[in-house]
Amino acid sequence: MGVVIIDGSTVRDFVGDEALFNKSVEERFSTLDLNGDGVLSRSELRKAFETFRLLEAHFGVDVVTPPDQLTQLYDSIFDKFDCDHSGTVDLEEFRSEMKKIMLAIADGLGSCPIQMALDDDDDDQNFLKKAADLEASKAPPSTSTS
Repeated sequence: MGVVIIDGSTVRDFVGDEALFNKSVEERFSTLDLNGDGVLSRSELRKAFETFRLLEAHFGVDVVTPPDQLTQLYDSIFDKFDCDHSGTVDLEEFRSEMKKIMLAIADGLGSCPIQMALDDDDDDQNFLKKAADLEASKAPPSTSTS
């Protein structure tokens, strides 16, 4: 288990590094596009958000959310991502919404640092982990004196 410390500037710098952010979004998009058709269906995006368990846990304790309430939530999320109302989410729509989400996280964090615990098996597609990795790569090498 590792611990990283991030704040709003960490996340903002990650989003501002256009090459890294776009590459990260494209990688995430391709893993979510289960059938490889180049767009995300309602069910593909729902599966992704279900893995976040946003509503099913409260301070580490599982809670039961009625299925119709979950469907309503996931449908509203999909509708937000599907900007052109085509019934699918393409890469540009996904990128645009992920950027908004990440910048909202940055605004929420502000200048207050938080510690984030990461399991060793956390995938390399965790955007907040990538933001922390980017910040760590900019840090000057530590020098030890004996």
